[in-house]
Amino acid sequence: MEVAVGVTVFLGVLLLIETVYLLTRRRWSPEVKKVRQRLKVLARTEYADGDVNLVRQKLLSDIPWFNRILLGFRWIHRVNRIIEQAGVRRPIGFFLVLSFLLACGGAFLMMALKPVLILPAAAVLGALPFIYILVKKRTRMRKFERQLPDTLDLISRALKAGHAFTGGLKLAAEELDDPIGTEFEKTLNEINFGVSATDALKSLADRVDCLDLRFFVISVIIQRETGGNLAEILENIARLIRERFKLQGRIRVLAAEGKLSAVILVGIPFVVAFLLSILNPDYIRTLVDDPIGNILIVAALTMMGIGILVMRRMIQIKV
Repeated sequence: MEVAVGVTVFLGVLLLIETVYLLTRRRWSPEVKKVRQRLKVLARTEYADGDVNLVRQKLLSDIPWFNRILLGFRWIHRVNRIIEQAGVRRPIGFFLVLSFLLACGGAFLMMALKPVLILPAAAVLGALPFIYILVKKRTRMRKFERQLPDTLDLISRALKAGHAFTGGLKLAAEELDDPIGTEFEKTLNEINFGVSATDALKSLADRVDCLDLRFFVISVIIQRETGGNLAEILENIARLIRERFKLQGRIRVLAAEGKLSAVILVGIPFVVAFLLSILNPDYIRTLVDDPIGNILIVAALTMMGIGILVMRRMIQIKV
């Protein structure tokens, strides 16, 4: 009897451990995560009872009527492309609504505090979501550029080993992380679904804002039409990209003094205002309380913004 109870308890515990293991593996499995990520990338489309359109439609908002309104604007697709390049999972409708709410909140707040600052506060707060998108896009595209030389070397080695070009793309998509792994995986999926390699590469160049990637796409398209050693071409492109990175590093070192001067010039007014608010609050309070002082603050901030843009253009050297 004791043996039967022991065996039953043992089998029960073993079954419980196996169940927990299978549930945990199913939830945290890399394959499951990959499938979920693909499903999130795909746009969700609601189908009516009539004919079904096999062409995937882009979802610009979770609200149906708002989505229909956004589809009527041409510029909205360009903004949506920037959101895709930033790797943000939220639709553009979410950021438009968020921008509107932040602008309204800033306007109401300034209406109670400083009415003269209503428009600047609304403009700044309303622009925050799109500034976030631009920063995300810039960071993601820079990471893509840094990954590109190693990716080209990987594809080149795959070609030398006897793999086809699509095999090299598959290897890059599997071995490399986001963003370049994700974008190459999209290109490989398009090819597998019947899109020609030329069109899939052109779509890749349109999705990603990277000049070096365009060189790669053009080289592959020309090679497929005229022939040649693609592995050697990719190696040369990777070498040229790395040399350009070295030149950019030298330029950043030479421009560091100008950037530091720009930061100091921008920071001095704020530091002086902060120190005056501590040492002599009555002196700085006149600038804040007086209506003319508020106008002067807005004018000064506007001129500082223009000056920042001018200094940025002066110290920014493109290679």
